[in-house]
Amino acid sequence: MPSYPIKTCVLCGEEFELKPGKPSFANRCPSCSEEVDTKTKHDADVLKTDKQANAARREAMRNLLYRKDN
Repeated sequence: MPSYPIKTCVLCGEEFELKPGKPSFANRCPSCSEEVDTKTKHDADVLKTDKQANAARREAMRNLLYRKDN
């Protein structure tokens, strides 16, 4: 049976075996990696669906970039 390196999770401090093919981060345990992945996906979905906020950001950037100083 192969021996995998023992790592300590940077978020929760729990020890875990770093196995090959482990999804996500090498310095986080599997449960913390799942939480981070789920949170990131949720945040990305919220930003994609918030078209009004994106339109307001674009307009504000356009105003800042192309305004004429009198």
